[in-house]
Amino acid sequence: MKLLPATLPFWSDAATIPFYPRLERDESVDVAIVGGGITGLTAAYLLTQEGCSVAVLERERCAQIDTGHTSAHLTMVTDRAVGELVEAHGRDHAQAVWAAGSAAMGQIAANVLDLEIACDFAWVPGYLHAPLGENGQNAAAFEKEAALASELGFDAEYVDAVPFVGGPGVRFADQARLQPRKYLSALARAIVDRGGLIFERSAAQEFSDGPMAVTANGHTITCASIVIATHNPLVGTARTPGATLLQTRLSLYTSYVVGGRIPKQHLPDALFWDTQDPYHYLRIEPHRDHDYVIFGGEDHKNGQAHNTSGCFDRLERTLRSMIDGVEVTHRWSGQVIETSDGLPYIGEAAAQQFIGTGFSGNGLTFGTLTGMMAADWIAGRKNPWSDLLDPGRKRGQEGREGLEGRDARARRIGAPG
Repeated sequence: MKLLPATLPFWSDAATIPFYPRLERDESVDVAIVGGGITGLTAAYLLTQEGCSVAVLERERCAQIDTGHTSAHLTMVTDRAVGELVEAHGRDHAQAVWAAGSAAMGQIAANVLDLEIACDFAWVPGYLHAPLGENGQNAAAFEKEAALASELGFDAEYVDAVPFVGGPGVRFADQARLQPRKYLSALARAIVDRGGLIFERSAAQEFSDGPMAVTANGHTITCASIVIATHNPLVGTARTPGATLLQTRLSLYTSYVVGGRIPKQHLPDALFWDTQDPYHYLRIEPHRDHDYVIFGGEDHKNGQAHNTSGCFDRLERTLRSMIDGVEVTHRWSGQVIETSDGLPYIGEAAAQQFIGTGFSGNGLTFGTLTGMMAADWIAGRKNPWSDLLDPGRKRGQEGREGLEGRDARARRIGAPG
């Protein structure tokens, strides 16, 4: 009988995060942050740098839920192709979205350097490429995409043969990868060292705006501002019509990942994602005596797949067709949230309440960006991306309606679908 791999993210077995207490008394801080993943811990870390007192409320364990189920690609390249972003939003706004992603990667790199975090962070190239078996097809579309990205100021070039997978594609320099739990463990320690509070197993139950407060475990954290960092945003103090409208602009998807051991240097240390519909993504996590390959895809809208084991099985078969002898050890899935225009919603959703959601396939990047923008918001600084990513932007400011984010790249670059 075949033993199935663990349905637990690889990161959970590879690194630990300190335990933090439940909220068991009332507290008063400058900023209450709901959610202990990449968004919440980044916001808390940056706000403690600003001299703010903070309290993080996490309903389970920090970096365990959405962030804990990432594939940990760090890239400014969005699920919507840059050509589609230009068409929908204009050249300046398309350039700004990718620049925001680059800034977020720079912030992560700075945090790693400042705190001397051993989290396997490395700058690596990223490759957008044709699906397997379609070598030589749609070369002109990739050339066009590379040329446009280069015109907008990004280090992108067309390649005739993408390393390992073959076929045409685009090489993007200076993307990155890291071990997310090692990184966030260090951020959490730094937050507490600076006097910040972190409470686990403390789900936010009630919100109040008079005075501003969050209740968890029957205790209240009074604050001046709230950051909702829960990926799928809670209503918080927002009034029901506005919160409902925001939810109608979000589409929830499930993405699947398998991972396994492979020999050292069998794969290049790079990020890969193809134009399949839905698309696949691939990277490695280097170890001393082997590499660990992480391969994902099979995305579907939540509730539209009744046999999730089949999604994992198809991924595993595809991975084995690419890498003979891979020893698959883990399977996991995560939630991806899309917006109608391909841009995240980041900003003030109600008086003194900041949110971030709709990160698509850029969870670590846009989660970090949300933390950066929240810190600017609390400090009263104008952020260069606040207008573009405003959660209250009107439908007319968004891109064309009816474009589903998870298959947008395939349509734009010319893959079948």
